Amino acid sequence: MSSDEKKPIGRILLKRRLISQEELDKQLATQKTARDGVPLASRIASSGVVPETEVLRALSEQFGVPGIDLNQLALSLEHLDMVPREVAESSRVLPVLVREDRLFLAMGNPQDKRVIDELEFVTGRRIYPYVAISTTLEKTIRDAYDAKEQGQKHYIGPSAPRSAIDRATGAADAQQDRRERESVQPGGAPSVVVDQQMAESAAEAALSTTDFGEMGEEVSRVEMLTDELRNAAGLDPSPKAGTSGKRILVVDDEDDIRKLVRRLLTDRGHAVMEADRGLIALRLVKEETPDLILLDAMLPEVHGFDIARRIKGSAKYGSIPILMMSAVYRGWRIAEDLKANYGIEDYIEKPFRIADLVSKVDRLLESKPGTAPPHDPEVINNTAARYLEEGIGAYKNGEVDLAIGLLKKGISIDPLAYRLRYHLALIYGKRGQFYDGITELERAVDLNPRHFPALKNLAVLYEKAGFKNKAVEMWERCVHTSPDNETRESIKAHMMRLL
Repeated sequence: MSSDEKKPIGRILLKRRLISQEELDKQLATQKTARDGVPLASRIASSGVVPETEVLRALSEQFGVPGIDLNQLALSLEHLDMVPREVAESSRVLPVLVREDRLFLAMGNPQDKRVIDELEFVTGRRIYPYVAISTTLEKTIRDAYDAKEQGQKHYIGPSAPRSAIDRATGAADAQQDRRERESVQPGGAPSVVVDQQMAESAAEAALSTTDFGEMGEEVSRVEMLTDELRNAAGLDPSPKAGTSGKRILVVDDEDDIRKLVRRLLTDRGHAVMEADRGLIALRLVKEETPDLILLDAMLPEVHGFDIARRIKGSAKYGSIPILMMSAVYRGWRIAEDLKANYGIEDYIEKPFRIADLVSKVDRLLESKPGTAPPHDPEVINNTAARYLEEGIGAYKNGEVDLAIGLLKKGISIDPLAYRLRYHLALIYGKRGQFYDGITELERAVDLNPRHFPALKNLAVLYEKAGFKNKAVEMWERCVHTSPDNETRESIKAHMMRLL
């Protein structure tokens, strides 16, 4: 939902009977003449007309993402290392939690895709945006970064509950922090404010486990390329006879770039495949296993660096060299960061000189693979299938931690193994690990975008995590893949309740 399509905050507050039309008109008049740049939601919250937590709930509904009450925030200041202070202040973002490959951000505008894309690239993590009251966010950014510069380890918001302090500081530090802050009350509300009605409605579509134990299909099934997409990829089964040519995948959303690179490489005897989107590229890697990948950093659907991370984290595909290309990210530091964070072999800036591109391609094709021993694809498929079967068996026996460990081992071998990710996501969802489940289901849907159970469960988890807009997007996709008319009508009715 674009900013132009967002429901006005005033209308949401009126609907919830939190403000009268007369008072809203008064606030709008003040907003119209003000020159301080304060958004209407912040102005209403600071006036005391509507409690700040209720304004935050309204913002959550407006943007379709969870709201975070920064007054109740207890933050480990090491998380601030992810975003420099000048970026946090200029973009109005605050990193509130870092978990493995995820970064949770408080944002004044959680639909600022430019900021999200840039931070995903720089940090190498998937961004989960939360909306915050803008004036509170600006103050919290100042106070938190000031505290970090003064050598403090934690930032504690003025109304942070005991549970939040314990999580942020650890048991050893929590008692001291509580003694220093008498204003903290036990049993406070959680720092993340989620629309509970939205979360409860998600319970109507419980996570399904009916697919457990079905081993008939290939463990690494992906949505196969249609003939149309295969033709668009320009698939050529083999390099030119009599040459030392290799199979090269060129991934770029600019037609002119792909045509130029294809001509250069085919003239040198190589077989070239093309992809203009990230998901098509992943399917080509799965189906065709190229000898080299030329990968643009900025792509529709899935970023180039996310594709690189998935490939390089794989025993099956990790030895494929990647040459990344970009017109956006420039400088030697970017090249070094890409090599360190994503394992890519080389990097070239656009516009590039033809001689430089050819030289880099030749060097990567001539270089030996990494130190890892070669892997037999059939052995890898069989091993991944074994981990899937053992993981499902462990889950059925009630050994949930063992099941998760086995499925994760299978994914480390073949990250494009669709069913491994799907079943791991179901277990995470059952355990209430919504973000872990979302991550795995997103990957599963990338690989098999018409699998109804994966789409349905992804919609459910997005709802439970408070991301209403993403949930609606997934339910819309479910409508087009639902197995029967009764299911389709049920989904439409559920979407109407959400909207």
